Amino acid sequence: MLLVLLGLASAFWYLLFRINLNLLGGGDLTENGIPACPQVDAIHPVKHSILHSQLEVLYGWEGFKLSVYSRLGRAIQIPTESYDDLKPVGQDQRWDIFGTLHEYLETAFPLVCCPRRSFNGKSVGAPAIFWPIRRFELFGFARECSRIPDIGKWIWGRGSVDDKADLITQLVTVDALLKHGFSPSRTIVLAYGIDEEASGQEGAGKLAGYLEQAYGKDGFAILIDEGGGFKNLGGGDVIMAAPDISEKGYLDIGIQVNTKGGHSSIPPAHTSIGMLSSMIVHLESHAHSPQLRRSGTPFSLAQCLAAYDPSFPPELRRLAAEALSDDRALEQFKEGLVSLFPVWEATLKTTQAVDLVSGGVKVNALPESAEAVVNHRIAEHSSVRELQEHITTLLSPIAETHNLTVKAFGEEVSAGETAAGELVLSDAFYNALEVSPVTPFFGSAPARLLSGTIKATIESSTRYNANHVVVAPSFANGNTGN
Repeated sequence: MLLVLLGLASAFWYLLFRINLNLLGGGDLTENGIPACPQVDAIHPVKHSILHSQLEVLYGWEGFKLSVYSRLGRAIQIPTESYDDLKPVGQDQRWDIFGTLHEYLETAFPLVCCPRRSFNGKSVGAPAIFWPIRRFELFGFARECSRIPDIGKWIWGRGSVDDKADLITQLVTVDALLKHGFSPSRTIVLAYGIDEEASGQEGAGKLAGYLEQAYGKDGFAILIDEGGGFKNLGGGDVIMAAPDISEKGYLDIGIQVNTKGGHSSIPPAHTSIGMLSSMIVHLESHAHSPQLRRSGTPFSLAQCLAAYDPSFPPELRRLAAEALSDDRALEQFKEGLVSLFPVWEATLKTTQAVDLVSGGVKVNALPESAEAVVNHRIAEHSSVRELQEHITTLLSPIAETHNLTVKAFGEEVSAGETAAGELVLSDAFYNALEVSPVTPFFGSAPARLLSGTIKATIESSTRYNANHVVVAPSFANGNTGN
């Protein structure tokens, strides 16, 4: 997909400054001499070092900060919310508010936002900042609200942290660069969707196709989306930044039981609701097991934590080193992670959550249909197809005990003329999403460039008071497309 989304303002620098890749350093070793989490040196601006210094002064000026706060607050006051039941753009008036936001950004950022032209860099004919201006394909945010209280101290409201804070930060950055006469050597494209929390089909989904058509397949050198941040480890001595290089897949599975109706005074042993209940119990009793694989992103992150987190348990650190080649140690390392840090269990497996259930229409009428929807975030080592097969295999025997035929994801699994009803398994909302490809990290030139830039950005901050910055690969447990 050819869509460059600048999710973090700090990461923006690596595209803005032309840097000699020979400055990239080698890899650090763990205390055991094992290169499990190699690091690169910080990459500071060289060609544009004077501009960098000028911008640092500007960003520290109180008047500049107040102008940023004002622009962010105004953007938050425009209620660009997204909803699960939105119709396509042009068929639903609730999209119209994005036009209001579009107009505001044109006013707040006249140098940057939505010009009827492009800014040309040094590459002839290549726009440094290309802004698609087709309505609603540029801006959209999923977590905003229509009102913020004017209390003079806090910016409050949906969007004040995510997503409008990112948007305004990025536009402010580009605006400041343009005002200082900056012209990038490479083309930079900023593109924003409008409905991330409602599947993204009308926003990023449309933008991706448009940009691929405009720039061609593989037309971008580096793609950056939103991702993880950074945190202090070991009481603040070490800061770890963890850009996401992979993302779980996604599937909402509908489980529907259809049976004959009738009067509640003459009920069968199990109604459709009872049958569905037994299936849900069986499903939750057979949850997926966590798996830690050496080839996976979670393993790489765990190795980095073991190597650089001062508070990492010594016994787990030992197992981490042994797990590089010893299968028994790998299993023990996984068990230790899950035991000490419960979030790792969800990280290392496909998760399932029964979130929706419905059935029955009247208390004295037997329910002819009962349905549940189970949300799944698919582990990096699995797939949509594997999950579908797992659910089909797991629930078919339960259906058989209730004399139900089974139709799973469009295919007849079992049939019978004397059946009491049917079990239908489906992609509930037709929004299945495969596990994302894993972006190369250790040894990858783009990743090394990004890592070095992240390090320099953090270390040059006036609030930096740690001893070391580590950049490690991470992953997204919750898919950003839904």
